Amino acid sequence: MIQDYKPTWMIDAIYDITPEQLHKHGVKAVLTDLDNTLIAWNNPDGTPELRQWIESMKEAEIPVIVVSNNKASRIDRAVSHLGLEYVSRAMKPFTKGFKEVESKYDFAKEDLIMVGDQLMTDIRGSNRAGIKSVLVKPVVTSDAWNTKFNRWRERRVMKKLLAMYPEEMKWRKSLV
Repeated sequence: MIQDYKPTWMIDAIYDITPEQLHKHGVKAVLTDLDNTLIAWNNPDGTPELRQWIESMKEAEIPVIVVSNNKASRIDRAVSHLGLEYVSRAMKPFTKGFKEVESKYDFAKEDLIMVGDQLMTDIRGSNRAGIKSVLVKPVVTSDAWNTKFNRWRERRVMKKLLAMYPEEMKWRKSLV
């Protein structure tokens, strides 16, 4: 059961993931959570670093698709100026949003990677869907009210994961 929460990799930030690393692992598209993964939950405009990272993915022809539990209007406000596709109301940790990406964009599970800042939703959901996962540190340390309960549960789960997988559960700067 605890394995459901174990990420494939733990990377400091989404911006540390390069097209070369993704190609090495056979990844053809990046699925990403929105709040505190791609952007700060309380700053929907993003940063120059975000725009640079997205541009590097576009140049490498690696689509970036936001898979979020947020409603469409919230996601659209945050990513329309970046030219990103998205799946709203993904219902993570269930597989609904991941299956929607697979069918809508014609990707196989093996072609995808999910990047998120929460074990309880992003990582568990991608594991349930059979998709490789990357846990990143939250962009900002504060959370929206609806995420705080998950963070409390997450700390307990992370403690167990660290005890069971001490060598694998380490923060890194790249996909190794």
